[in-house]
Amino acid sequence: MLAIIVANVGRRRARTFLTAAGIAIGVAAVVALLALSDGLNRTADQLVHLGKADLGVFQRDASDPTSSVLPLSTLSRIRAQNVVADATPVQLVVDAIPGAPGSFVFGLIQNGFVDRSLVLTTGAPAAPGRVEVGDVLAQKQHLRVGEAITLAHHRFLISGLFHAGTGYVDTGVIATLPDAQALANRTPEEVTTFAVRLAPQVSSQHGEQQLTNTIPGVIAISRPGQAGRAGVNSELISKAVGLIVVLALIIGALAVANTMLAAILERRRELALLATIGWSGRQLGELVLGEALAVSLLGTVFGLVLGVAASGLLPGALGLGEFISPDLNASSLGLASLIGMLIGTIGAIYPTWRVVRTRPVLALALR
Repeated sequence: MLAIIVANVGRRRARTFLTAAGIAIGVAAVVALLALSDGLNRTADQLVHLGKADLGVFQRDASDPTSSVLPLSTLSRIRAQNVVADATPVQLVVDAIPGAPGSFVFGLIQNGFVDRSLVLTTGAPAAPGRVEVGDVLAQKQHLRVGEAITLAHHRFLISGLFHAGTGYVDTGVIATLPDAQALANRTPEEVTTFAVRLAPQVSSQHGEQQLTNTIPGVIAISRPGQAGRAGVNSELISKAVGLIVVLALIIGALAVANTMLAAILERRRELALLATIGWSGRQLGELVLGEALAVSLLGTVFGLVLGVAASGLLPGALGLGEFISPDLNASSLGLASLIGMLIGTIGAIYPTWRVVRTRPVLALALR
């Protein structure tokens, strides 16, 4: 039966290609959006725990974590909470490092706990007009202490190299808070976020709830699953994934059903002949289902390849490429593959039912 399925799928190449292409587009959209959603959540989660913080405080309903803008005066209110052991402001600057669009400039205050978490391997700490460069970034771009680096069209002297042990930090640059605020076009009274360490015996959930409920206009994030709440983009992308899945199933299933139904009508005498020589209704149904799954398999494979390629382009197209790297994982690819094969299964239901009900004598009589 497998040989017959392969032969029948290849017999109508144009129709097979168009149906597989429709499935591929749906699968590719799912792969790309899942990769973008996972990448956004990963970035937000890393920002939440910057410098081994217990939680991060962001502007409520900011479009994304890096666009959060909070008044620096909020720091005193955060430190005044009995659940807080320490807090430090952080200014994030995106798209400022030449040749490293996914890297950050971190504006820190000297001796804040985030600054203390860094290991200065060479040179001196950041100072006005001077920056520290992560060792990974320095290796990639062959940067050395004493050289100049241009950040957002401003020249700085590299005073030292540091190591944090976290990939996205070690590919970044540390500047003083005022210098980073100037690079981000923020006033001296505005920062992106506050990294917070909680007092002993205070749970992350309790600290998060107290800060969010006590200080208006902010949201405190502590758990990885909540990191996407730091921005509405993640929520929108997650909803878009669900919508694309539903549309892919509906449109893809209709395309497969139409293709298989047309094939059945063209092959009524062939199918009836198979029935007369002993093929049961179940075997005929399995033949039609197998052909539908074969078309879906072709579309799914092509869709996965297309989705992997599109996932690298989608962040830039949505204006998120400067701080999000798509996160492709086995679960996302597995889900997209499952959706692709479900399209074939659902689309084959009605054509299979039609074949099972075929009356061989009547079908052979048709001319």
